[in-house]
Amino acid sequence: MHGVTLTLSCVPPQPDRAEILRYAGARYEDEVLSPVLDECLAQILDSLVYKACYRTFPVHVCENSLDLGFAEVNSKSLTRALEGCSHVILMAATVGLAPDRLMARYATLSPTKALLFQAIGTERIEALCDTVTGLLTAQCESEGAILRPRFSPGYGDLPLALQREIFAALEPARHIGLSLNESFLMSPTKSVTALIGIAKHKEL
Repeated sequence: MHGVTLTLSCVPPQPDRAEILRYAGARYEDEVLSPVLDECLAQILDSLVYKACYRTFPVHVCENSLDLGFAEVNSKSLTRALEGCSHVILMAATVGLAPDRLMARYATLSPTKALLFQAIGTERIEALCDTVTGLLTAQCESEGAILRPRFSPGYGDLPLALQREIFAALEPARHIGLSLNESFLMSPTKSVTALIGIAKHKEL
């Protein structure tokens, strides 16, 4: 896993309707919402892509900063998350532009559909990240290591500006078509970057 950026193309489980509705702010699925959700799922699912890339770097705790191999950061939150870790996996994942295009198309035509497309995109990218993490966990466990939970820029005191270094190190634009603007916003928007700590041994 070390030294180069690797890509993955994997399909997560079928959409979780309850999770989609939760992201949409709906308390439950009723006879009015259910057929609209069916229409949205039928319209978007074949247009989604499931792509991810990742690279592994060594981690060193310095006196006043955390050396991630591709950047040095001052973050108490990330330092706690990576305690006992020898390496960190830097990953990026996206489900493509379909959610963005459909949200924009239906923003005025049908705000309900626009909201559901947004929620579907969120559920799908989270499901993709869980699937990728599961694959990486199995790989690490086979080597006697264990993965820590994902930690993304913007969580805790980890600055969003770290995205610049993440994109420079991982090159997700080249590998999975994921870009970053000057405000550190990603396109497609239904995308995630994250750091995942690798502890040396299971007992850690």
